[in-house]
Amino acid sequence: MKRLFRGRLGRKVGAEDAASGQSAGGGTIRARLAGAVTLALLPVLVLGAIQSALSFRAEAADQRAALQGAAQRSVASAKARMAASSILLETLAPGVIQLDCAQRLASVRERVQGYANLIRFDASGRVVCSAASVPADLQRGQRAWFKAAAGSDEVTVTTNPGGPAYASEPALLASVAAGDSGHVLTAVIALSSLRPETADRALPRDAEVALVDGQGRVLTVTDPKAFPTIPADWLSRSRGGEGALITTGGARDGERVYSIAPLLGDVYVVLSAPSGSLLSSNWLDPLSGLLFPLLAFSVTLIAVFMAADRAVLQWIGYLQRVADLYARGRFSVRSVQAESAPVEIRILAETLDQMAGAIVARDTTLQDNLAQKDDLLREIHHRVKNNLQVISSLLSMQERALTDPGARQAINDTRQRITALALIYRALYQGTDLRHADLRPFLEELSAQLLMSETAQGTVKLEVHAEPLIIDPDKLAPVALFAVEAITNAQKHGLAARGGALTVTFRIEGPEAILDIADDGGGQRPPAETLEAKGVGRTLMNAFARQLRGRTEMAVNPEGGLTVTLVFPTPEAQA
Repeated sequence: MKRLFRGRLGRKVGAEDAASGQSAGGGTIRARLAGAVTLALLPVLVLGAIQSALSFRAEAADQRAALQGAAQRSVASAKARMAASSILLETLAPGVIQLDCAQRLASVRERVQGYANLIRFDASGRVVCSAASVPADLQRGQRAWFKAAAGSDEVTVTTNPGGPAYASEPALLASVAAGDSGHVLTAVIALSSLRPETADRALPRDAEVALVDGQGRVLTVTDPKAFPTIPADWLSRSRGGEGALITTGGARDGERVYSIAPLLGDVYVVLSAPSGSLLSSNWLDPLSGLLFPLLAFSVTLIAVFMAADRAVLQWIGYLQRVADLYARGRFSVRSVQAESAPVEIRILAETLDQMAGAIVARDTTLQDNLAQKDDLLREIHHRVKNNLQVISSLLSMQERALTDPGARQAINDTRQRITALALIYRALYQGTDLRHADLRPFLEELSAQLLMSETAQGTVKLEVHAEPLIIDPDKLAPVALFAVEAITNAQKHGLAARGGALTVTFRIEGPEAILDIADDGGGQRPPAETLEAKGVGRTLMNAFARQLRGRTEMAVNPEGGLTVTLVFPTPEAQA
């Protein structure tokens, strides 16, 4: 019924589209409206994006220029600091020779920040006095920096004095000759005091500062994570005096810009700042040209969506719910709420109501025809069963008229097979489904009827253990006839003398169904002869097994009787 409804609706819509000249296309109403709005506002968005990109590039260039200028200013400030240091040394040189030399140097060190130590050496390099402790160095008088300072009127600066370190942190030594005595006055200046402060407003935001030597080793740094290993070619590019500006990836902030400028000797100032990106703090200014067009686009899209929801989509959803009810068979529902909908929706709702009425009328006709068909089939099965019972009765009368035991047995075997077929038709017309029957009650009734029709000298005990299985008549008939032959064989050879026990078992093991018919033999069956015997019954059982695409097995059971087994693929019919 659901497929019928959908097919009718599809043909109806297709006919209307063909009449109006419209072709069906993919995509929802929302998607089509969004596409139309996007096409309308796309030029504005593209222009805004281009303007934002240009502004962004200009601001990034300004940031790089500011970083390079800050590096140059930092170098100039550090050189001014060094010049001040040389003036201080030249001023102190004549005065620090008295007995209170150490006290005076210590006083100057405390008043002037940035000096790790102030030292006066004699001509051989031994310490005359100092503001703080000085490491021992027997070769100091032979050091290149010491000889250069003693033999020159200019200030000598070095970051590699050789021997032990003169401070607990990276430092440089500024030395000047103290008159004609051959003495040298040295100031130990911490490199961290020459490093520009990141709080300086001249530096870009989030900038970090480091001082490196000629091999690229970091001497002092504000944040080690902002600086990778400085390659030697970076330093070589900055030795011309103008410095260098390099952009590369960083370990912490992604892409960063590095400005390098030579400070003095083999010491360089390196400034690092994040490169401009959409995630940086300066993204608002470049994107301001795109923000308002994007906002207008969003507002327009929301307005279109709201209008589409209120005018179209909510009514389509309502009609879809009505159609779902029709698909479930509830054709009494009518789309009465669509009276307040737009005209197009009301026309579609009226079409659905007419369709529901037509489906109800057709469904009623089909149900009547189906009921008549079921009644006719049940009547046919009933009449076939009656005819088979008549044939069975005729054969029974013929059997009583015969005196030959072989002929009587042949007639009896035929009558039992016909009885089994009659039971199949009775199970079909008495069941709720004319196309399938339950195998378990059928086996119980068939086994009981076969035992009642035979006379034995002893009592026969019947046990039926069967699992339920819904099976169609094409497979039920071979199973029933196989059971007739197996039970008849057990009655003739295993139970005829003194009776005994007959067990019928049916079970399902995965893809296979198994029917076992076993007797205890009554102590009279010769197992070897029975297993090797050939006859009509054995031939029929093999034929029925092949019809089911299965196989038969026979074996002597522990009770001394015979177990006949039918194994066939489990039918796919469901209960």
